[in-house]
Amino acid sequence: MSNIISFTDKKGLVEQKQTALIRKRKVQAVRKVFQCTQCAFKCEKCGTHIERGSEDTTAFRRKLNVPYNFCEGCSDEYLDFIERLKGAGDPDCYWHNEAWIDAWKTWIDYQSSVDRYLKSKEFKQLINELKQNRPEE
Repeated sequence: MSNIISFTDKKGLVEQKQTALIRKRKVQAVRKVFQCTQCAFKCEKCGTHIERGSEDTTAFRRKLNVPYNFCEGCSDEYLDFIERLKGAGDPDCYWHNEAWIDAWKTWIDYQSSVDRYLKSKEFKQLINELKQNRPEE
């Protein structure tokens, strides 16, 4: 008789496994968002590693009002994009055509979309749930 598995015990184990799987999915969702969008050492546009420059370089970029964490090349491209929107830009950069402008606009729209997601009540709820339900170590 001792080999009989209690239905209640079995059901409890299944529920624990399901809860653990849901938690794992939540943690993976949060990890992906932060690994992909919040790394301070990679360019937000192209993903290359960014060498932290001197304070002069950082101050220079802030003065230019670049709102993203770009490498030098993407920073230059972004500034030219802004100039193109104003009707100027470097005329020698013939590849900065309408498709290039559209690619930048689409990328900026994507960044805005991710930012809205991070600020959504549902994402904040997910973060709070994970904070409250930390496994005991």
